[in-house]
Amino acid sequence: MTQTIIRPAAEADVPAVLAIVAPILAAGETYAVANDLDAAGLKAYWFSLAHEVYVAEQDDIILGTYYLMANQQGDGAHVANCGYMTAPAAQGKGIARAMCEHSLVRARERGFRAMQFNHVVSTNTRAVALWRRLGFDIIGTLPRAFNHPAHGYVDSYVMFRSLV
Repeated sequence: MTQTIIRPAAEADVPAVLAIVAPILAAGETYAVANDLDAAGLKAYWFSLAHEVYVAEQDDIILGTYYLMANQQGDGAHVANCGYMTAPAAQGKGIARAMCEHSLVRARERGFRAMQFNHVVSTNTRAVALWRRLGFDIIGTLPRAFNHPAHGYVDSYVMFRSLV
């Protein structure tokens, strides 16, 4: 089995990362982000100064990416937030699990006491199931908070996990 390496993203990784991010955002099915961002907008979003960005690779091919950040500022800055994306060809192969497990370790290293996902689209059932298997609880439902291109207005979940 090929080993998955997760490491900080480098400037040389930007094209490969954006090749993963662009079609996922354009599909408009999982992120509450504009789905018509140009290359500069995509880079500004994913590589925001607030984001600590990582890539997951196998055999020197980037198959996924995630960012880690504080969910809020000030007195809420002890709770982490992440976004994860896996290349379509690598879905179902443990890349998202490996990235989430890595992010939980990294969040603890940075001193975060919990991790929260603010807007997990209910129709993204694979992600919801994976986050639950990794110890996240659905702590809130945002009724019809996401306008899915195929399903119309669907619920989103707030998911939370303690790190202490």
